[in-house]
Amino acid sequence: MDFGLVLQTDPPASAVVGLMRRAERNGFRYGWTFDSAVLWQEPFVIYSRILEHTERLVVGPMVTNPGTRTWEVTASTFATLNDMYGNRTVCGIGRGDSAMRVAGRKPNTLARLGEAIDVIRDLGEGRSADVGGQTLRLPWVREGKLPVWMAAYGPKALALAGQKADGFILQLADPYLTEWMVKAVRDAAADAGRDPAAVKICVAAPAYVGDDLAHAREQCRWFGGMVGNHVADLVAKYGEHSSMVPEALTEYIKAREGYDYSHHGRTGNPDTAFVPDEIVDRFCLVGPVEAHIERLRELRDLGVDQFALYAMHDAREGVIDAYGTHVVPAFA
Repeated sequence: MDFGLVLQTDPPASAVVGLMRRAERNGFRYGWTFDSAVLWQEPFVIYSRILEHTERLVVGPMVTNPGTRTWEVTASTFATLNDMYGNRTVCGIGRGDSAMRVAGRKPNTLARLGEAIDVIRDLGEGRSADVGGQTLRLPWVREGKLPVWMAAYGPKALALAGQKADGFILQLADPYLTEWMVKAVRDAAADAGRDPAAVKICVAAPAYVGDDLAHAREQCRWFGGMVGNHVADLVAKYGEHSSMVPEALTEYIKAREGYDYSHHGRTGNPDTAFVPDEIVDRFCLVGPVEAHIERLRELRDLGVDQFALYAMHDAREGVIDAYGTHVVPAFA
């Protein structure tokens, strides 16, 4: 199992670079960041610095979307970084939650997302692609490699990930839901004539190492609110008790009353008080190191290839070091 670190690109950018270097020293292979141009600094500028100051780390957004940048610009940016630093990027992509909504626009449709996945990958790897009726190619790309990993929760999005994406990003660490969603992705891949095992599986969630569970839960409760935004979309689309979506995912948002993106991804987010301790324990990894290893072994046995930990809390240096000392070696 590989390990990744997920950060917001809060200023100063030097702190983000420093934490990514720390992660690499601790055996992490991936460095991910949020991508929401209004809320945080531009990640692709920071990726260049991260790549310059690391040797092996693969970097990318968790996640970008097809709406805030034109597809040829997204592909060209990835391809430029790959040309400079040797194919060390990954394109995490989704419909766009905070990036689109903060700018007053709706998240992209799945149809648009599916088209963007093909175009961005083709252009980023030097092939021609149709962009709005115009055939484009980046003529300077040589031996480029750009895997595209898609974030998803709902049945149609999971099917799209299986049909088109190189990897699937699931932003929660609940084993029951992981098993259900991984099966949906791999079944869709098989139905599309693809090798299901070739689709990489990344579970992303906050991790907090320590014995004070009450404090750890408060540091990670924001995550249930962030996931709740996507769950609310699913409930609106499929209904509250639909057989298409497990109630283990949808039940907890009944008390959700709204969401202010100015607190998005922040510890102490007042809009996440509705998230119960049970959801924090299911969706996140909290507790002593042994509890983290036990959960991760369960996820690995379900087919998870990478665990990417969110470190938006008061002990992010500590959790990176604890993982490097105890957790990463257990999966070497």
